Amino acid sequence: MTDGTQLTTLTVGQVADQLDLTVRTLHHYDEIGLLRPSERSPAGYRLYTVDDLARLQHVVVYRRLGFTLDEVALLLEHPESVAQHLRRQRAAVMSRLDEMRDLVVAIDRALEREMNNQPATPDDMKELFGEKFEDGQQEAEQRWGETEPWKQSQERTKHYTKADWAEVKAETDALHKAFTDAMDSGEPSTSEAAMDAAEMHRQHITSRFYDCSPAFHRNLADLYTSDPRYEASYDEIRPGMSRYVRDAIYANADRQEA
Repeated sequence: MTDGTQLTTLTVGQVADQLDLTVRTLHHYDEIGLLRPSERSPAGYRLYTVDDLARLQHVVVYRRLGFTLDEVALLLEHPESVAQHLRRQRAAVMSRLDEMRDLVVAIDRALEREMNNQPATPDDMKELFGEKFEDGQQEAEQRWGETEPWKQSQERTKHYTKADWAEVKAETDALHKAFTDAMDSGEPSTSEAAMDAAEMHRQHITSRFYDCSPAFHRNLADLYTSDPRYEASYDEIRPGMSRYVRDAIYANADRQEA
């Protein structure tokens, strides 16, 4: 073997190190005829030429793309230029990239669904209902924490997601509008429109939080004029709304119990 030949050939170990393969893999490629070293040293050791390395690089790329050894052999069966091989490899890589992008999108959507199924956090509640929400919850727990309606409400809402609470807020806003529409139309608190809004309010509480009977609804309505926090929350929407809602709830309770 001349010095010139030694500079253009590599041993099995050198090739394995250069392409991050195992010697055993290279021996297997030789055994199945996928890549046989073109030369041998005087001692009979396998030697890989530049052309051998070019073929091996194609093998490595195709294998990393997921092709089987039989498929790789078919791809390399007919002589092609390096440019043709590279174009085909690039097309295969781009196809895999598209698949990976689609997979990432699918994973992101699944993650979003999973996250949306998580119970709402305190920050979520503040975002939806304002900074005073936590204070109101603490006060409510201190006042009603030992009652059955409070316990029932906590059990129902403990798994509510942010989306669930967003629906609750939308329903609450719709209830407020039903009351203000009746007020703006000049309807008295004992009118059908006002009582219907009150009944919607009661049904909303029953479906979302706890069983609210007409009698219990009356007790709740008393807070709207006796508790400054509740009174202010309604009167900020419309002056006098707290008294209007209270009287509409009383009128509806009488109607429901008649």
